[in-house]
Formats: sequence, structure tokens, C-alpha cells
Amino acid sequence: MFRNRISPHTGNRLREFSSGSQTVARELRNFVQNFLSKSWETIMSHMKSENMLKDFYIPDYLLLPGSEPPDARDIPECPVIVFINSKSGGQLGGELLVTYRSLLNKNQVFDLGENAPDKVLHQLYANLGKLKHSGDAFAAEIEKRLRIIVAGGDGTAGWLLGVVSDLKLPQPPPIATVPLGTGNNLPFSFGWGKKNPGTDQQSVETFLYQVRAAKEMKIDSWHIIMRMRAPKEGSCEPIAPLELPHSLHAFHRVSQTDALNVEGYHTYRGGFWNYFSMGMDAQVSYAFHSERKLHPEKYKNQLVNQSTYLKLGCTQGWFCASLLHPASKNIAQLTKIMVMKKQGQWEELSIPHSIRSIVCLNLPSFSGGLNPWGKPHGRKLRDRDLTPPYVDDGLLEIVGFRNGWHGLVLLAPKGHGTRLAQASGVRFEFQKGAANHTFMRIDGEPWKQPLPNDDDTVVVEITHFGQVSMLARPSCRSKSVYDPSSPASYGDEDEDSFEDDSTEDSEERRKFGAADTFKFPEGFDIAHLS
Repeated sequence: MFRNRISPHTGNRLREFSSGSQTVARELRNFVQNFLSKSWETIMSHMKSENMLKDFYIPDYLLLPGSEPPDARDIPECPVIVFINSKSGGQLGGELLVTYRSLLNKNQVFDLGENAPDKVLHQLYANLGKLKHSGDAFAAEIEKRLRIIVAGGDGTAGWLLGVVSDLKLPQPPPIATVPLGTGNNLPFSFGWGKKNPGTDQQSVETFLYQVRAAKEMKIDSWHIIMRMRAPKEGSCEPIAPLELPHSLHAFHRVSQTDALNVEGYHTYRGGFWNYFSMGMDAQVSYAFHSERKLHPEKYKNQLVNQSTYLKLGCTQGWFCASLLHPASKNIAQLTKIMVMKKQGQWEELSIPHSIRSIVCLNLPSFSGGLNPWGKPHGRKLRDRDLTPPYVDDGLLEIVGFRNGWHGLVLLAPKGHGTRLAQASGVRFEFQKGAANHTFMRIDGEPWKQPLPNDDDTVVVEITHFGQVSMLARPSCRSKSVYDPSSPASYGDEDEDSFEDDSTEDSEERRKFGAADTFKFPEGFDIAHLS
């Protein structure tokens, strides 16, 4: 009887409501199922990520003396210590620091603006050594598998390389470099790219997995000595204090007790990993760094930095060098260059008079990824008694450039500079009269170098020092003389080209840098470091 009282219109509305409720219920059910499915995928992905990150994790008891060891200790496959220049790459360095600390133990990630790497590594290895001595097999495995990640520019990377070289660690860890600078020649040489990386979790995890899969590769280090006679009057400092290149924080006068010191002379020393250059290219670089010191707020973007660098190349006359600069700027008239092709045998290098810039290259990356030496074919190698360029053969490739236009040939697939020589040592002898100064650059950091104003000479000598281990991706452009996949050598290898530390009884000489473990000058602002 109640059913008979419902009007047709009301019945239709009820049926529509019932049908709509079923649709809503179905959509709600689908939403819940989809949400639970995605949530489960997210949870599983997060758990998988956490398990993967355990491969890189170092527990506190190895990092902080006095900490209690955990009960369960699964040995990580690739434990890492991370050093980040938080001031590099604009805001990227700081963002990267936050991400790494969120993924790993925050005590294994260090801000270089707050923690000196020599102190960090000294404490870590002292703790590992103590634990190993007490029979801790876990600590022994960590030391064996440890790798270092350094995020910053070439100056920052060189700082860490110098520290590891100076500390003489029992098992020096290989180093991977995150490109945060302007040129990023070191990272690019070993396959880590030259563009600033992403700072999000996925980008950092991807980089960590690449570090785990990377291969070790030795690279040569080079020792540089500058010697000049003490002047009768005035100053003869090679670098004005305010113009000290940041990567040359170890380029200082040796002590009077050092065996390298010569009475009546001032002797300075330092080192480099990638290149030493002199001439017009260093002058352009000096102009760029001077501008960046004056207006650091304008140089926080990689593309802007590279664009400014190119503009300075034009305004400094590098592209019109033959018109805007006197002949005295030519390398041949500025200095005599001696090269050591065999141990102890120096010979003068013939330099074309048009050359205004010279580069002594160790790695196949210069000025943001260019390769000045190129890849000479087999016949040229044999005819000129050259070998393919390796990063661990104890030889520098010496290349010359006439001007900026000549430098642009490096952008071509087979472009290269004027190949002058390969040598295990190079010596520059500057005489009075050609000019009162020149410009020099080491691993991207330039300075203005005064030249003799009396009858004496200034001598800059570069010799092979030692080696350190880098981490390289399989596709990297750097080649090892010991790698079967590297191109075959056409020249005779000179096994005696490596300098023997045992001939030098000075402890300071056995350090790569001039100062204790690459310390910065007091009050140095790491924000200026590339």
C-alpha cells in the first residue's frame, strides 16, 4: 500500500539516486584501491631506496670516538665520506648538503666551510687504525672500501686531492668529484659531467650508485717551484697577498730549513693536477676572477659566468692579440722554455713566435671541457716520437695558441692547438727586459706574476711528483697507460721519468703542497673558492 503512494516522479528520483550512489561507491572504491596501491608502491620504493643507501652508510662509532658500536653491522659495499663546498654553485652547494645529510648519516657529510678535510680524515683514519688494532674486522673493511665524494669547483677538488696526497694515508681512498664550479675540468675528465647537477633526492641517489660502479684510475700530480733572487731593494713577492689564487693556497715560500731553499733566493712552491698555463688565456682568466671578487653576487649562475668569460676574452684582446698586444707578449720573447724528455736531460724547446699562450696539460680537459692536445693519429705520433696522452704516464702535453680564434678550433671534432712537446719536466726562464709582468694560471686559478727588473732571472720549474686515485665512469675521456682498452703507445715508455722521493731528505719535500696539508690563509673566505 505504501508503494502505491509513491508517485512516478518520486520513483524516478529514487532510482537516479540509487544509481548515482552506486557510481559514487564504485569511484570511491577505485580511488581507495588506487591510493593504497600507490602508497604501497611508494612504501616499497622508499624501503628499497633505504636498503640501497645502506651500501653507502657509515655508523657513528667509526666517525665519533667513544660512540658505542651497533649490535648488527652489515658491511656497506661502498662507504663514502662526503665533502661539500656549500658556497659553490650559488645555492646548489647548500641544497646538496641538505640532501646528502637526509640520505646518509649526517656525521659522514661535511661542509667545507665548517670542517677542514685534513682534520676530518686524520681523525677518521686514527679511529679506524685504533679499531683495527683491537681486532675490529668491520673497521678494516670500511677502510678498504672507503671512497670520497667532493662537491665543488676545480679549486675545491684540487684542495681534497692535495689533502689526501699530503696525509700519506695507509690506503688512500679514491675520489669522485661533483661539478659545482664554472669550468669543472676535473669532473669532466673522469666522466662526471661539467654541468651543475640536480640537488634532489633522486639525483643524489643516482650519483651515489654511479660512484659505487665507478672504476679507480691513478692520475699524476705535478710539483711547481718558482725561484727568484732576493732583490737589493723593494719587494719581490711573486703574488700580491690580495691576489692570491684560491687553488694556490699551498703556493708559498719554503722555509729556510727546507732543502729546496737556496741562500740569496726566494723559493716558492705548490702543485697542480690538471694544467699550468701562461699568457693571454691566463690574462683573460685573471680579469674574470678579479671581477668575481669585486662583485660576487653577479656570479652565482654557471651560464652567466661562462657568458661573462667569453665577453672578457673579447675585451681583453685575446681575439685580436696580434693587433692589440706588442710582440713582447709572445711566449718566445717572454721566456726560454726547457723541457725534460728523459730523466736529468734538459733541452730547449723551440716556440713559434706567434704563440701567445702556452698550456702544460695533464688531463684532457681545459677551459670547460676542451682538449688542446686532441688525438694525433699513429703516423704523427711515430714521426714526432710522441705517445697518446695518458693521465698516469708521468708526462705533460705542451700546447701553444696564437689567439682566441686559434682556441676556437678546439670546438671542432678534430681541433687542437699547436702541439709542442711531451715532457716529464718543464722549466721557464724569464729574463729582464721583455715585460715587467705576465699572467699565469694553475687549474683554473690565475695570478699576475712580476718579472725581473734587474739582471737576474725568474725560474719556474715543473716536475712530476706522485699519483693519487680518482674515481672514473666507464665512458670518461681520461685514459690510463695501464688500461688495455686505451690506445696503444707508439713511443718508448720512460720508466725513470718518475721522481724518486728517496733522494730528498726533507720531510716538507715529500708533501704535495707548500703548507701543511693544504691549509688556507687565516681568514680566507671559502665563498671565493671555485
